[in-house]
Amino acid sequence: MKLEFHHINFVSENVDRLHTFYTNILGLNDMPAEMFPRPNETKNSGYSGKIKFATDGQMQMHLAERNLAVGFKHGEVINPVERGHIAFKTDDIEAFKLILEKHDILYSDYGTAFAEEWHQVFFHDPEGNIIEVHQSVLKS
Repeated sequence: MKLEFHHINFVSENVDRLHTFYTNILGLNDMPAEMFPRPNETKNSGYSGKIKFATDGQMQMHLAERNLAVGFKHGEVINPVERGHIAFKTDDIEAFKLILEKHDILYSDYGTAFAEEWHQVFFHDPEGNIIEVHQSVLKS
């Protein structure tokens, strides 16, 4: 199983202002939202908050609108758009979940609720920081 850094997610009440800072002040490149297909939000699943993306050419920044109700909506303990998270990608999400379980690390498995092309799980590090690990999935 391979694991590598993928993105950092910051949440904000003003996504446009945050995106402008990272692109205009720090010089990151905008990434069109169309590069990240999202499922439609329903009463019980998904997230339709504003998201903008930026990159330095390798790492990505996902700048998302804060939503304190996402965890409740999905029946999950961890809310990835409450205060942000750091993300890694893997080539085997099931093997990674076994590692978490072996070490008694509780996680929230959101599947593809937020991104059509990623299966995402979220958990806390020992200091309470939120971590995402996702695997690319084929669209059917």
